[in-house]
Amino acid sequence: MNQKDFFKKILEERKKVTEERLQSIAKKNSVNRKGYTTIFPEIGRSDDENADEVVTFTNLLSLKTNLEQELKEIEDALSKIKKGTYGICEICGKKIKKNRLKANPTSRFCQNCQAKAKSL
Repeated sequence: MNQKDFFKKILEERKKVTEERLQSIAKKNSVNRKGYTTIFPEIGRSDDENADEVVTFTNLLSLKTNLEQELKEIEDALSKIKKGTYGICEICGKKIKKNRLKANPTSRFCQNCQAKAKSL
């Protein structure tokens, strides 16, 4: 298996898992088919249960946002594989080391450029 197919397989599996996690806490927007709407949990009717619902919903909103971002990064990486630009640093244009891509297949920058970006 070549490197392109190796990372494509990893990214497609991650995409599937991320979509499944998203669908367990949110539903896909039916109006524009973009993004997800968090499902409001119904725990009970007492004030304590209502407070728990709000706390749970707030946590789910945050999780949904993180999962949507992760999904976008995965889709961007898969798009780069199609275009033939996967594994190329978006700043300096050099190849991103394979070990870095194994650790984070959605990496957009080489280690040097990532470190420079963090220090700004």
